[in-house]
Amino acid sequence: MHISPYEKGNIFNKDPVRDRRLLMHRREIRNLHALVREEGYTLIPLSVYFKNARVKLEIGLCRGKKNYDKRAAIAKRDAEREMDRHRKDWNR
Repeated sequence: MHISPYEKGNIFNKDPVRDRRLLMHRREIRNLHALVREEGYTLIPLSVYFKNARVKLEIGLCRGKKNYDKRAAIAKRDAEREMDRHRKDWNR
């Protein structure tokens, strides 16, 4: 993760793209790694914030959409687009 250096800092600023340590229990890291290796799962950063001298990150484990969910979302988006076109023509 890229964390920009402090603007008013001095020579002791750290490299913005250096490797950072994940402060979690080993068991938690293993569980997340096992879940991410499964098909369709991914880790998503929900929020990033500073607390004292640390940068904290809230992560969420998410599952991708199924094909039928994608088709429903595409159909809904197309219907919205069609309605917007008709509204635009109606208001002329």
